[in-house]
Amino acid sequence: MSFLQRQLEDPVRFARIKRWFYVGLAVVALAEIVLPLIFPSDHPHHFAFEGWWAFGSLYGLASCVAIIVVSKFLGKIWLMRREDYYDS
Repeated sequence: MSFLQRQLEDPVRFARIKRWFYVGLAVVALAEIVLPLIFPSDHPHHFAFEGWWAFGSLYGLASCVAIIVVSKFLGKIWLMRREDYYDS
């Protein structure tokens, strides 16, 4: 049994890993909001909304959701076959 398997199979250790993962995500999100206030950038933006707080994270989240929704839609429309497709 590998080290990672031992860590993930123990419920107490898994809960601790999961908690620290969420804490890490929260720290990264807060850093993206706070750091531009402390260290403002002189770099010009092409559009006004590029200067919004956490724009990169929100844009990335919206892009990932769009990719998932579009791929599920394409899968249903284009890739899926009827249930009796192989029966004929």
